[in-house]
Amino acid sequence: MRILIADDDIISRRVLEVTLRKWGYDLVVTCDGRQAWEALQGADAPPLAILDWMMPEMDGVEVSRKVRGLAAPAPTYIILLTSKGRRGDIVRALLAGANDYVTKPFDADELRARLHVGARVVDLQQALAARVRDLEQALANVTQLQGLLPICAYCKKIRDDKNYWQQVETYVARHSGARFSHGICPGCWEGVVRPELAELAQAPGRSPAG
Repeated sequence: MRILIADDDIISRRVLEVTLRKWGYDLVVTCDGRQAWEALQGADAPPLAILDWMMPEMDGVEVSRKVRGLAAPAPTYIILLTSKGRRGDIVRALLAGANDYVTKPFDADELRARLHVGARVVDLQQALAARVRDLEQALANVTQLQGLLPICAYCKKIRDDKNYWQQVETYVARHSGARFSHGICPGCWEGVVRPELAELAQAPGRSPAG
């Protein structure tokens, strides 16, 4: 998985970079908040970002807020690195759009565990986005029936836009891709079919079987 990291402190950034590469992550390395924001706007933006809170140009909280304003089907999962430990600061960061935080200097085991959580969330978001795209494509391929359809009050045929009269099932199948299986509803069975069968059975020299 590709991860963006942003930290203006060269030593902290290098330690983070070496640690993540050792764990097998593909990295996009940036030196401040503005670089991070530019990288996260692209179509191929990394799905997960680790941002230092205090950076020049634009801090991690502001980057989080801007990222949440993007119209992305699978939003970037953001972890803030911070030396701030007060409850109010953490709440403010989470409300701004960060998904999680790790205090500095970070504990490697804790960071790895939080990255695993972030990776699972990203996988779920991407799977959901793919399902949404498939659904939108399926809906785009369905021709919908709409508008006023002229239908005969007696035989129930439908008149198409070329003034031809067609059976309801023929018209619907042609315009929606639906397929029909025919049967007899209870009302028609009792009101039409049963009386006709009874009449055939009573006719001289004839039986319902013909």
